[in-house]
Amino acid sequence: MTITYRKLNENDLDVFIKMRINQLREEGAKEDIDLTPDLRDYYLRHLSDGTFISWLALDKDRIIGTSGISIVEKPPYFGCPSGKIGLLSSMFTDKAFRRKGIAKTLLSKVVDEARKQGCGTVQITASDMGVLLYSNFGFEKNDNFMQYKL
Repeated sequence: MTITYRKLNENDLDVFIKMRINQLREEGAKEDIDLTPDLRDYYLRHLSDGTFISWLALDKDRIIGTSGISIVEKPPYFGCPSGKIGLLSSMFTDKAFRRKGIAKTLLSKVVDEARKQGCGTVQITASDMGVLLYSNFGFEKNDNFMQYKL
C-alpha cells in the first residue's frame, strides 16, 4: 500500500462531499436536509478564492482520507495580530485505512497551510474519535469557547 497526498480540486468534489456527509453521519449528526447543494456551493466559492484548502490521501486513484481548513478573519488581537484563524474541518479517513498515520499527515499539511496564510491559531470542534489525534498533535482545549445556536 502506497498512500499519496495532493490538494483537493473541483473534480474531486463529488467524492469529497460524500465523504464529508459520511463523516457527519458517523459523528451522529441529525440528517434532516440534503446538505449536498450547500456543501458544493461552499467548496466551489471558497476553493476559488483560496479561503478553503484541503489535502487528500489517496490509495492509487481512490480518495481514502480528507482534510480541510477554512481561513477566516476577525479583528486583530494581541494573540493574533493578523486576525486570521484556521477552522479545521472534514478530517476523515476511510475505516479500512485508519490507524496508519494518514490523519496525522493530513492534519500536518492543513496546519502548514494555515501557517502559510498567516493564521495565528487553528481551531476545531473535535469528535470523540479525533480528540486523541488533536491532543497528540499539540492542540489544547480552550475553556473560553462558547456557542449560541440560531
